[in-house]
Amino acid sequence: MADMKKIATRDSYGNALAELGAEHEDLIVFDADLSGATKTSTFKKAFPNRHFNCGIAEGNMIAVAAGASTMGLVPFASSFAMFAAGRAFEQIRNSIGYPHLNVKIGATHGGISVGEDGASHQCCEDFALMRSIPGMVVLCPADDVEARAAVRAAYAHRGPVYLRFGRLALPVFHDESLIDSFRIGKGEVLRDGGDVAILATGLMTWEAIQAGEALAQKGISARVINLCTIKPLDEELVLRAARECGKVITCEEHSVIGGLGEAVAALLAEQQPTPLRRIGVNDEFGHSGPAGALLKQFGLSAEHIVAVAESMLK
Repeated sequence: MADMKKIATRDSYGNALAELGAEHEDLIVFDADLSGATKTSTFKKAFPNRHFNCGIAEGNMIAVAAGASTMGLVPFASSFAMFAAGRAFEQIRNSIGYPHLNVKIGATHGGISVGEDGASHQCCEDFALMRSIPGMVVLCPADDVEARAAVRAAYAHRGPVYLRFGRLALPVFHDESLIDSFRIGKGEVLRDGGDVAILATGLMTWEAIQAGEALAQKGISARVINLCTIKPLDEELVLRAARECGKVITCEEHSVIGGLGEAVAALLAEQQPTPLRRIGVNDEFGHSGPAGALLKQFGLSAEHIVAVAESMLK
């Protein structure tokens, strides 16, 4: 596994836009003066007349994208997660969510793994913000293949979609066949087991896979589930895992407040009360540092997942 190819999902986003742009003339892209970092520059190079730089004015960009969607176009509005979900929240809520317009928000540089950019850019609140908007689909892919599949699914979906991509290069563990089989609202079992269920999204899915392997060596059978779609949640898959495993751990590169963990906790509390532990950022801001070191410091690692699973099973 050390030789696995690694690609940042922000690169996947740019590549997927360029591929889709060749297939669909109604796809246009807006960016907030960050096309080199968000990788929408890949689309811009291929389709310069369909790429628009709105400057450092994310709220305006969202409003322009909303207007474009009413003309039958399919806009992807792109910026860092902190600015797309945070700075432009009001415009997303009122100009896209309320009228349920067909706008896609491509948010890159989400989570602690932004690294050296520090707390001001390490957005760990975007799932919570976007989940709170009625009708908003929230996606967080785990690798290059799933990211490209998610972009395609977002284009096909009629309505607002928030996609979160990362800066850190991640191992590519999905097969290309996922491009055709990916469905919004459907999770996948990556490893079967019956002692504990580990539900993960984004870069934490790879950590969950590694944790599952480490637990197996200790005689613990872990069911590892990847949930790219945070909203709408795959309730059937989550409830079955809780029922059959009896213990659940959620893993996300996001605050434990308002994200995947709380979505799962609410579902289980109402329909299948189950012991649950949430792994995420514990109500604190991040800080500058190398991405790998920060992930370990904040407990976003396979080792921490293993420790939590063992403590639950004692």
